[in-house]
Amino acid sequence: MSGTPDDTKPVNFTVKAPVYLQIGDAKADTAHSGVCVVDVNLPFGKPVNIEEVTFKNYYTAYVTVRLLRRNPKQEAPAKWCTAVRDLPLMDNPHTEGGSQDYYTIHRTQMQVEPDHVVCARLILRQPSLAWLTFSLEDIKIFPHTEPDPEKEVSDWLSDLTLTDQHPDLEGLPDPQTVSSSIQQMWALTEVMQTNQTTASIGRFDVDGCYDISLLSLT
Repeated sequence: MSGTPDDTKPVNFTVKAPVYLQIGDAKADTAHSGVCVVDVNLPFGKPVNIEEVTFKNYYTAYVTVRLLRRNPKQEAPAKWCTAVRDLPLMDNPHTEGGSQDYYTIHRTQMQVEPDHVVCARLILRQPSLAWLTFSLEDIKIFPHTEPDPEKEVSDWLSDLTLTDQHPDLEGLPDPQTVSSSIQQMWALTEVMQTNQTTASIGRFDVDGCYDISLLSLT
């Protein structure tokens, strides 16, 4: 699965014709040598920071990725380094499993930081003689881009505003129901106040008699 943003486009590059290595001066079918080298030349003068490499397998058992990197702070010649070594692409070189699957190699899987790359070399191996040929198809290289801090802050503020506008009301009573109940209570209070008797009750008068305990001695 790709980890690049949906709007990220692959880098333009040139793929050289695959070179099948031979042992000695043998004139046998070079596809049966078991090793193939594919060079991917990136745009001249535009080193690339690689995010990931994707491709479709075609009966390649293992792939090694080597990168030609140039140090932007030095004028020294670019140097080759191994980013991925013998990554298995097939369950078994002699069986079909994984022989035509799509693969993604992310920068986090690489042994070195794939930055300032001017060329990538894919070394393919297929030790089995069961297949007439092997290669990689639909090769794509996606550039690595640093996240924009301003955009991250903007996205955070947008999420915060959206949360403020739509608070979580789960578990709270319906506002309309609460409002209706308050209005009913207010109306009931008004009715009770209107019907309340205005007759005065004497302080010590209880059923026309005097309660002795309420009388004070002078």
